[in-house]
This record gives sequence, structure tokens and C-alpha cells, in this order.
Amino acid sequence: MNDLSDREERPERPAEVDGTAHLFHTVRKQIKVLREAAGLSQKELAGRLNVSEDLIGAIERGVRTPQPDLLERADKVLGARGLLLVAIPDVKEALKKVRTRHPDWFRDYATAEAASEAIHQYAHQGVPGLLQTEQHAREVFTQRRPLLHEATIEKRVQDRLSRQQIFERWPSPTFSFILDQNLLHRQVGGPAVHREQLQRFVDIGRLRTVELQVVPFERGAHTVMEGSFTLLHPKGRQQIAYHEAYGRPNLITDPNQVRIMAERCGIIRAQALAPDESLALIEKTLGELR
Repeated sequence: MNDLSDREERPERPAEVDGTAHLFHTVRKQIKVLREAAGLSQKELAGRLNVSEDLIGAIERGVRTPQPDLLERADKVLGARGLLLVAIPDVKEALKKVRTRHPDWFRDYATAEAASEAIHQYAHQGVPGLLQTEQHAREVFTQRRPLLHEATIEKRVQDRLSRQQIFERWPSPTFSFILDQNLLHRQVGGPAVHREQLQRFVDIGRLRTVELQVVPFERGAHTVMEGSFTLLHPKGRQQIAYHEAYGRPNLITDPNQVRIMAERCGIIRAQALAPDESLALIEKTLGELR
């Protein structure tokens, strides 16, 4: 979820020792630099690669991970002379990694999340980790109390970004995110960081594997005002639930308790705006910030 626990103030290991997130960030930046050097727009590059313009934009913004076959085609189209080709073995290896790289208190959840065939989240206090931008995540961890060591902050940010590779998995899990409208207005990290976060909501909400909805203020009191939670369907296992409160993670496996959480999820989903209305509200909020 939002990893709200503040149990670890010291770095539990060197930040990002395997370099996975940094690798993807570097490749995405290389694609953008090569595209601009070739004098191509995102739409023109998309046409030459036979992919959508949205995909190219999402890759350059860090929302989507560039796949090996796309890198191979892009190297030729952009005249990269092997620059992108040499990254393919490392990209393939990074995509195969399934190990969790999280604090002990969060590891069980991260493992279940990575293996899930469906993930449903309601978020009230903070933006779900799967949806956070890098700068939003860094600000969240920087503001944590007790203060986290700088190396731990960097590690937590990169590990959180690594979880977002689940959007690239195929067959894809089913995703649904229900956001309280207050998340559209809390400017974590300032206006620029918040604009980027709202844009990520839009980008993720447009994925055909995702249903993203907003619970508007005018709904008033509702059934899940107590806080955020997640429902997971790990492959080959029964549905489980998860929530955090004041630094205490709670992974729920009791069938009756999970059923109650599922009922609440269904009710709040029915009270939220439809996905297209939700995206329209997010885009309206984004436009008002400019």
C-alpha cells in the first residue's frame, strides 16, 4: 500500500544494489534523447515502431517499461548503432527478477502483491505505492518521522518503483484503484511534483488493464472512511486483504474478515465516479494547476 510504517531509520542495505530501477530510468532517457536528436516527435516514432503514441509517451515519462523487442526496433529506427541493443540482456534479466527487496515488515505483502492475479485498492490517506511518481515517493519518505537515513530513503524509493513493473506483466493482473478526491488536491512535494503525480493518475487510468475511479467530495460520509486498504488475489490462493494504521501493517487472511473488506470495496466502488468521469475530473484538476 502506501508503506506508512516508520520502523526503520537506518539503511538495511546499500541503496539499489542491483540497479534495476536505475537501468530502466537510463534506457528511457536514452530513448528520449535519441528521438529528439533524430528530430522525431513521439507520434512519428510511434508510427515507425508500429506502436501507439501513448506508449512512447508513457515510456519516456517512466510509466511503462521498454520491452526488449521494442528496444531492438528502436535502435534501428533511431540510428542508435547498438546503444539500445547492448542494454537488452540487462533489461531481460531485470524483468525476470521476482525477488522482493523490502523491509521485513512489508515483505509478506510485497510477495503476495507480486504474485497476484488481481489487485484492488482504495486509497484515502495517501497515494498507493503502485501509482506514485519517483519525486512523490521521495517526498513521502523524506517527511517520515522518525527521520530515515538518506541511503534508506533512496533504497525505499527505488524499491517502490521496482514494484511498479507489475504493470508490464503479461498476462496482466486485473487492477482497480479507487481514490478519494482529497488525493487530487494534496500537493505533496509542491505544484510541479503534484502535476506530475496527477498526470501519472491519468496515464495509469488509461491502461486497458486498469480501472481507476475517484470518490468525489459530494458523496459525503461513506463506508470506508476509516482508511485505505488493498484486496489481493495471489495465484492459487484465496483472496487476502491488507491495511496499515500508524505504522502497523496488517495482512488479513481470515475469510470472514476478507469478505467484509471485499463488501466495503464493492460498496465504495459503486459510490465512486465512473472511470471516464474520474479521468475527466483528474484532468480538470490538472488543468487548474497550470
